[in-house]
Amino acid sequence: MAESNVLVLGTWASPFVLRVKIALHLKSVNYENHEENLPESKSDLLLKSNPVYKKVPVLIHGHNPICESLIIVEYIDEVWTTSASSILPSDAYERAQSRFWAAYVEDKFSTALRRVLFGATEEDKRAAMAEVSEGMVLLEEAFVKLSKGKAFFGGEKIGFVDIVFGSLLAWIEVIEKLSEMKLISEAKTPGLVQWADCFSAHEAVKDVSPDVDKLVEYALKLGARVLKATAATN
Repeated sequence: MAESNVLVLGTWASPFVLRVKIALHLKSVNYENHEENLPESKSDLLLKSNPVYKKVPVLIHGHNPICESLIIVEYIDEVWTTSASSILPSDAYERAQSRFWAAYVEDKFSTALRRVLFGATEEDKRAAMAEVSEGMVLLEEAFVKLSKGKAFFGGEKIGFVDIVFGSLLAWIEVIEKLSEMKLISEAKTPGLVQWADCFSAHEAVKDVSPDVDKLVEYALKLGARVLKATAATN
């Protein structure tokens, strides 16, 4: 998919970049993908497009850069209104609930996931794993409520929470492989098991999701880099 006036600055391993790609695919928007060489370097285009945070993803639409994945997904939903159904619900209360759970995943759950992999100490990693396990139970409850018996958090179709949470599925599998623990299981989160299968098989998702084995290699290399940097500061 490539179109001159839509450009995505990102990196293949980033779940935040994946959110943007899934939203664009849902809306059937053609775009050009610009792969950043992170964490080794950042392009001049990235630094110019996101001078505040200097990080991916960035969506450049025409000449206008939009930063931060949740903001970008909402922008895509608002700009491309005729090509597909809305990502966010039309009902004000349901829209507020979607934003609430998306913010939970963004602010708490994804932060805990990162600490499981790259925490400074084993104690920190264990505490983070407990947070993730508790979060899974909360998200199972949210899925039952928001999906109303349908396949996705958004009901019959992928919605905002699906994109935000679903973008983390590959990294959840990485943690499961490295820890030999199941975070999404029939015993504790049966709804999420079915949801994850439906989400991962969706046409807008399966072709842009990263390979899990490749992510495991990337995580091990990044973890070694983090460990080295931590040791250098102590």
